[in-house]
Amino acid sequence: MKKIGFLSFGHWTDSPHSQVRTASDALLQSIDLAVAAEEIGADGAYFRVHHFAQQLASPFPLLAAVGARTERIEIGTGVIDLRYENPLYLAEDAGAADLISGGRLQLGISRGSPEQVIRGYEYFGHVVPQGTTDAELARERALRLLEVLEGEGFAEPNPRPMFPNPPGLLRIEPHSPGLRRRIWWGAGSRATAEWTAQQGMNLMSSTLLTEDTGVPFHQLQAEQIQVFRDAWQRAGHDWEPRVSVSRSIFPLVSATDHQLFGLQTRSQDQVGRLEGGLARFGKTYAAEPDQLIEQLAGDEAVAAADTLLLTVPNQLGVDYNAHILDSVVRHVAPGLGWR
Repeated sequence: MKKIGFLSFGHWTDSPHSQVRTASDALLQSIDLAVAAEEIGADGAYFRVHHFAQQLASPFPLLAAVGARTERIEIGTGVIDLRYENPLYLAEDAGAADLISGGRLQLGISRGSPEQVIRGYEYFGHVVPQGTTDAELARERALRLLEVLEGEGFAEPNPRPMFPNPPGLLRIEPHSPGLRRRIWWGAGSRATAEWTAQQGMNLMSSTLLTEDTGVPFHQLQAEQIQVFRDAWQRAGHDWEPRVSVSRSIFPLVSATDHQLFGLQTRSQDQVGRLEGGLARFGKTYAAEPDQLIEQLAGDEAVAAADTLLLTVPNQLGVDYNAHILDSVVRHVAPGLGWR
């Protein structure tokens, strides 16, 4: 069975055409959509993190709230930009959210996407050392996060503390056992996927890749997944990793569906430039359920992944997005053997 979740950017716009007008709307509706997704039978509620934008930013209050309102569904990020993060504080927040949810956190981290502002992380007090790239900084912080999530003590205790200390060096608290194996890296290339496997993180692959070899997006992404799995086996980790891919999928089962997404039936992959390099963007899937089943059966990356994250148009509101999830779970997933 393939896990099916949603991925929301949490946009809000003060527009009469948006069902999400404010930051409060975006946060509260995100919680409601997660509750609805669990009731529908979906498996995950994931949220994108963007700073300096009218989108979801600080994820842990939201994740904790979703964890408290739900019982089964996975909660996660896709992804947190580590250029903005202190890895030890991140470990504290993640540990707390994971404990509140009963061990359901799936934490997606990475270097992040192009920013809304120039070097936005510097406004947060994070400066890239001279001679270090953004990507190198993010990787260094990822490795530190993984290290402290192991739960080993490393901090010298105060001999006269306010409260009694346990013996030995102190670790980050709260510590959530098992969270270390539920860290995902958002990888945009085959080389990054190989590094992800070497570090013992799960692979999160998006609707774009920061390279292009001329083959269809789904084939290039499937190659990325295979590179990851081969590298994982070589690394000798003693547990099985997970792989997620994101897709925009809209079953056309109502007049409203046709009105909103009917033109997307002709969607194709796109190749463009992202931060000075070529990138390949995956197409949108929009069709009647029987056609979607046929189309998705030919998507090699979806077939290779154990988790599918549906990118949702959150500004259309909770009810409509719940309808999209329900349509995929009820009308498409069974025909592909996912349910």
